[in-house]
Amino acid sequence: MPDAPISPLSPQGEGSGVSLPAPKASYEANAEVQRWLKEQAKEESGLKPPFSPTFLAHQRDRPWVLSSLTHFYENELITDVLWMIKSGKEATVYCCAAHPAVGAEYVAAKVYRPRMFRSLKNDAVYRRSRAVYDNEGHEVFGSRARRVAERKTKRGRLEQVASWIAYEFQTQRLLYDAGADVPRPLAQSGNAVLMEYIGGPDGAAPKLGGAAPAPEDAQALFDRILRNVELWLACDRIHGDLSPYNILYWEGGVTIIDFAQAIDPRYNLDAFPLLLRDIERVCGYFTRLGVRVEAVEIASELWASYLRGEI
Repeated sequence: MPDAPISPLSPQGEGSGVSLPAPKASYEANAEVQRWLKEQAKEESGLKPPFSPTFLAHQRDRPWVLSSLTHFYENELITDVLWMIKSGKEATVYCCAAHPAVGAEYVAAKVYRPRMFRSLKNDAVYRRSRAVYDNEGHEVFGSRARRVAERKTKRGRLEQVASWIAYEFQTQRLLYDAGADVPRPLAQSGNAVLMEYIGGPDGAAPKLGGAAPAPEDAQALFDRILRNVELWLACDRIHGDLSPYNILYWEGGVTIIDFAQAIDPRYNLDAFPLLLRDIERVCGYFTRLGVRVEAVEIASELWASYLRGEI
């Protein structure tokens, strides 16, 4: 006589003495992240087919990424997701096919990962000088609203993440408009930022830290990066996390990325130490290429000029 079927409500049947381990829930499945997905979901216009990139078909975090990028699709900024450029602890960057209206073949979409809902490690030093933004990307005014945004509750964490992302986009737009060598920012929605893609059809531009510029080009590249640091100061910004690994090297030039930790030196007591650290990291790289530089002297001169209003 064949065995009776096992009830789906009890993996091995009641009283069998055998149990299977419960499947491990992904972080994307928890209630807080699901609320974020619902808040960010946009109503489809009905005029376009649903956004369903084949690249994401087998990605575990497909619902999260679709929720993040559908707004750009519906607003005719992207038409497809082509490949992943990089994946880090807090964000993943995708190369997307641009809509013809954008005027480019590719764009880059930076999607912050769900782990951003956890506490932002050591972020207090960067938040001291920042405007606070709500979940819609609007600046928050008033002490009560700011306290809500900064509170360590679920709502507070949502507001903190939204503010962090909106601040990065606003900073990049400010610097791009000033002529800095940063990707052109295109749009920001929820937990995603859309920007200019740097690279070619076969892959994105490499990081300067992993590239091999010719020694005879090193001095000019260093001068260009230093010019950017000075320009950022003119815009009341310090990168805060500058290194050869967030500088792209493409066709002999540099493009600087990742402004999530940028600060306003007018209101941050850690401004000079952060500026010095940025310059020390860059100087360390170019010293190995034969460029004679002195980080402390450079940072001190820049800071003194900034304080005197000469930048």
